[in-house]
Amino acid sequence: MIEPPLNHLPTLPRRRDWRIGCAGSGFIMRDCHLVAYRQAGFNPVAIASRNVATAAEVAKLHGIATVHESIEKLLADPSIEILDVAVPPDAQPDLIRRAVELGRGRLRGILAQKPLALSVHEAAGLVTRCADAGIVLAVNQNMRFDQSVRAAKDLLSRGWLGEPVLATIDMRAIPHWMPWAEGLPSLSTFVMSIHHLDTFRYWLGTPDRVLASTRPDPRTKFPHTDGINLYILEYDSGARASSWDDVWTGPGREGAASDFGIRWRIEGTDGLATGTIGWPKYPAKEPSTIAYSTKRQPGTWIKPEWKEVWFPDAFVGTMAQLLVAIENGTEPEIGGRDNLETIALCEAVFAAAKEHRVTTVKEFLAAGV
Repeated sequence: MIEPPLNHLPTLPRRRDWRIGCAGSGFIMRDCHLVAYRQAGFNPVAIASRNVATAAEVAKLHGIATVHESIEKLLADPSIEILDVAVPPDAQPDLIRRAVELGRGRLRGILAQKPLALSVHEAAGLVTRCADAGIVLAVNQNMRFDQSVRAAKDLLSRGWLGEPVLATIDMRAIPHWMPWAEGLPSLSTFVMSIHHLDTFRYWLGTPDRVLASTRPDPRTKFPHTDGINLYILEYDSGARASSWDDVWTGPGREGAASDFGIRWRIEGTDGLATGTIGWPKYPAKEPSTIAYSTKRQPGTWIKPEWKEVWFPDAFVGTMAQLLVAIENGTEPEIGGRDNLETIALCEAVFAAAKEHRVTTVKEFLAAGV
């Protein structure tokens, strides 16, 4: 039986010359967003950040014509149609509110970083503000555009795995915590685990109950509570999801042998899919992988391959889904309103671990909206 290939790539907009203004010039903008945008033929035309010299350096590297002296001037630039935000999460809400004020009637869309905000209440306010101004708000939950994650979603959508039974992510990797992470009310939950929590929502939907446990990471020296995160998501359908977000992974940087990697697995009533995430090998470009077996082809493992990688190629998809939504007059694949449930899920995990109780997403949505 010859099966159609899995859909691991994003849908691209009809128009590639939307005029994009870039707020921020750090790693994620310089090495991911802008690399992906040039690759896709998108059109970043202006940039600004807290440091003008850094913005000018990134502009030169990526051929961006205009460097504004401040983010405020970027937000007021009448030529900008799309705002691409890459600033720390505690600074993002105020920037978006100011962008809506200055861009009303002219700005068509905003691509925000994850987390959209550090609480459902603040995120919901941003969603309402953008909607009232007619500005489409999308969120850069870029793991949804990791190629293996997207291929797994396609398997589930086609029904080839049957009813989902158990989905797991086993992360043994050491993130590079950015300086802005120090002092945030949450470390791993809203910065690292949010990727996996949103992926479970993408695959299975929003869970009905949450159990969680956390402890500090021995390697991270600044004060924090949520370092190594373990959590279980329960669904009334019977499905279960679980992740071990292990940012310690043992003393692999302190002299012991290392064992780094991210593996995922989805078991269904009609099939099984397993995969790996290539991101821990960055800056080496290691594609993520998938292998699946179903009742449709008994005893056979099917292993599609591709050349694309999560960093930076997935960032084509996060901007593309916003531009496609604007062109079609639809909600983005990762719209701000939908993303409220990912923020609420993060709050539910954080509270479940801190308060040693079973939580629900609904309680945090109701409290925040």
